[in-house]
Amino acid sequence: MSHPYRPLHAPQLQPQLHFHSHNFREFAPSRHLASHVAAYWTVDFLPVPGNPGHRVIPDGCVDIIVDLFASSSRQAAYVVGLTTQVEVLQFAKARSVWGIRLYSESARTILKSPISTLTANRVFLEDLWGQEALDWVEKLLIAQSVQERIEIVEQQLGQILATNEAPAPTLVYQSMQYIYEVKGNLSVTDLADKVNFSERHLRRAFELELGLSPKEMLGIVRFQSVLEELYSGDYFSLTDLALQHGYYDQSHFAGVFKRYYGLPLKRLTKQE
Repeated sequence: MSHPYRPLHAPQLQPQLHFHSHNFREFAPSRHLASHVAAYWTVDFLPVPGNPGHRVIPDGCVDIIVDLFASSSRQAAYVVGLTTQVEVLQFAKARSVWGIRLYSESARTILKSPISTLTANRVFLEDLWGQEALDWVEKLLIAQSVQERIEIVEQQLGQILATNEAPAPTLVYQSMQYIYEVKGNLSVTDLADKVNFSERHLRRAFELELGLSPKEMLGIVRFQSVLEELYSGDYFSLTDLALQHGYYDQSHFAGVFKRYYGLPLKRLTKQE
């Protein structure tokens, strides 16, 4: 089962970021996990002069991250919750990282914990899965190839989903389907009407489950839909692109872009 939403990240949008000291790659999950996993990814980073760092932009997803240079499985893997603004990571030492990007509405089933407990924090996977996490991470650390890691991950996630009874769709899950469908171009009032709940109840559900407001999630998905069009080059002008995605004007559009991406919009457009 596929998913209507596939977020993009800086190395995909800025090919010039790919050089010997910064290598980012993404890999698609198998079909049976595609409704839960947005992508598997790796980053290899060398702290050399001129390296601009690894830019992390909000994508509405949660990541399980494994430090492949860790000396043991204990504290090598952690989970990062939803982010709401850009962060540029600089590392003092060489890093090699493996990541699993989970859709927010599905992450609780896999992580066995509400995402709201993870926001703005790194939680060790051992704290969520116990000994099971240590055994699984050990396999990832000794794996010899990307394909082997993907197989290890898919086996683990498949077992978790098979042993956990599928939960009934929550209000947040239903809301996220509408958000993906309209690419985030919707007001909170209209979203509340779609799911037949009050705005207050909707906000409370998002805060309890995800740790952020429906307005913020709408903004992130809308921003990612803009990145998709910038990536494909399928737009006539920046003004049209802004209006098409519900921004008041190009100035508003540029301000939102700077907050989420951290660079002026012109750095990513075909109009440079």
